Amino acid sequence: MCEVRQPSAPPFNALAARRLRAALGMGPEHVAYGLRASYGMPYVTPDLVMAWERGAAAPSGPELTALAGVLWCSPGELISRPRTLREHRIARGIAPEDVARAIGVDLRAYVRMEESGTWRGNERQSAALAELLQLALPDFVAVTGREEKLAELLHSAVTTRWQAYVRPVAKLAPVGRGVLEEILQELHQDYQGHMAATLSWGGGSRESSTPGKEFLDGIVDTFWAAVENRTA
Repeated sequence: MCEVRQPSAPPFNALAARRLRAALGMGPEHVAYGLRASYGMPYVTPDLVMAWERGAAAPSGPELTALAGVLWCSPGELISRPRTLREHRIARGIAPEDVARAIGVDLRAYVRMEESGTWRGNERQSAALAELLQLALPDFVAVTGREEKLAELLHSAVTTRWQAYVRPVAKLAPVGRGVLEEILQELHQDYQGHMAATLSWGGGSRESSTPGKEFLDGIVDTFWAAVENRTA
């Protein structure tokens, strides 16, 4: 067996944990008892549970899964928006062994991909991963390590000729060509509008424009919002 290291805690939603506990009429002492008695975590005290709920500490992956069991919820309800492959897996309450088996990857190879944040699966394995973890397209691009490249392409598309980037962007984000052309043209026009407004006031170079920089910093989120609006 390959032991899975837990290098960091998933993004714990402390407020959700507190609300779920309160809705069940449980106190921190009840949660702590459940974790000790049912999940073999003798070190968990009411003070630790309260520290989790205050955001002063965060449960590890196994602790979060056990906490979800005590609170009668899914692990995903205790996690802020997952970003990494590991976080999406934990949110779905799926063991790494089950993911590796379902997508046809050696467990050690899968664990390495999860820890490094670099997806190396082929097209079939990628499709199986997206289906198993119920990944929306933006999440799939993020967990497979393609978001940074997408940001670079979108940056170039809005600052130069957007037409040249339709095909490269489509390889990372498989959106219909017509929709993609509309979005890239719109983003290009929006960015150029920001720059024109800044320069008309003598606001300095294009590179130093605050509105332009803010637009580029949020380009990926803006892109996905436009995709959702056109494909909903």
